[in-house]
Amino acid sequence: MKEITEAEMLHKAAAYCSAAERCRQDVEKKIVAAGLSREAADRILDRMERERFIDEARFCRSFVNDKLRYNKWGRVRLKYELRMRNIPEDTISDALDAIDETLYLDTLRTVIKEKRRTIKGSDSRDVFGKLLRFAAGRGFENELVVKCLREYGDDEEMDRESDY
Repeated sequence: MKEITEAEMLHKAAAYCSAAERCRQDVEKKIVAAGLSREAADRILDRMERERFIDEARFCRSFVNDKLRYNKWGRVRLKYELRMRNIPEDTISDALDAIDETLYLDTLRTVIKEKRRTIKGSDSRDVFGKLLRFAAGRGFENELVVKCLREYGDDEEMDRESDY
């Protein structure tokens, strides 16, 4: 296999970042997989950050926006996924704080309504629990999920549910 030079890898990494927003860790994995030394990888990454091919804050905003809109993820899951990419906490907080609350609640309501059509339960309490677990698995905060479930509860028992 032909060994790749640092200049070639810089060009490939720049093309990789031009196609979509990437975080430092994503680009670093590609460079290391290509077989470059740690020092060469650091030089490439530092240059790409100086030239703004890599921008963690921009990546964070884009990631949060896309995953909320298309994957319908909540803040808990978004925060977890960004932490897994070694994004600084303050950058994560800024991106999560920028979420439009109306869009966020509309997304949660949509997730609940869509899942509610497919859920089968022995009673309203069972359905409530299943919907709560489903939305929590998507990364939505339990308090918001309970609030939305009560808002759409068409059964008195579901409205009175307070154990969750």
